[in-house]
Amino acid sequence: MMWDSVMELALAQARAAAQHGDVPIGAVVLDAAGEVIAQAGNERELTGDPTAHAEILALRQAARVRPSWHLDDCTLVCTLEPCTMCAGALVQARVRRLVFGAWDEKAGAVSSLWDVVRDPRLNHRVETVFGVRAEECAALLRDFFVQQR
Repeated sequence: MMWDSVMELALAQARAAAQHGDVPIGAVVLDAAGEVIAQAGNERELTGDPTAHAEILALRQAARVRPSWHLDDCTLVCTLEPCTMCAGALVQARVRRLVFGAWDEKAGAVSSLWDVVRDPRLNHRVETVFGVRAEECAALLRDFFVQQR
């Protein structure tokens, strides 16, 4: 499957998050057939909730539309490498596949600092595809932080 078009949806969610002052990160969940079942952008600033990362919000939405919280046939596509909280949530939800754009060298928990989603000591491992539209995802974040300074 080509991930560019789904990453575009995640980028749109990231841009929307930036409009309300949140770090521009977006996430999309696909079911086994490749249909979008959830989309979200960061909402930490909007809601005052430190757990309102795009990935967490998208996983919550996906679990609400499914018969179970087990997302073992789903793919999560996000613009930035997940942090430890989000990587742990992917494992707990038993997500089949993670696709991400930019690496997070300061907090990434999928390959940059840790590899939570593929740790053999855990009960589930997540297939990972990385670097999809990485430069575009990274540029969105760089531009956001330049404007914040």
